[in-house]
Amino acid sequence: MRGVGDSHAKVAGRLGEDLAVHFLVKNGYNILERNFYSRFGEIDIIAGKSDYVVFVEVKYRKSASHSMPSEAVNFRKQEKMKKTALHYIGENDISNKDFRFDIIEVTGAKELKINHIEHAFY
Repeated sequence: MRGVGDSHAKVAGRLGEDLAVHFLVKNGYNILERNFYSRFGEIDIIAGKSDYVVFVEVKYRKSASHSMPSEAVNFRKQEKMKKTALHYIGENDISNKDFRFDIIEVTGAKELKINHIEHAFY
């Protein structure tokens, strides 16, 4: 349900994240955190699978006609995610797992499509 003061973009963003979580769980991932915040930034989803901790940025667009959603994850956003991931790793004393950064693109208005980009950046 839409709350007072929620923008259309926030509601759409939450929908995209919910779809991404469903997709990940369906594909064998364990959701560890959603919307993890640190002083460096935010990571939409932190998931585990096999020996990996996966830091996921979700981008939703009604249309990909102008650019792909993943193009919005620029160098600055990547650096914030890396610092936030290091904070999470340190806070949770994770030393026995590899980690990676993925992007999940959700596109469409009526028929939604999900594109999971593993190892999107390093």
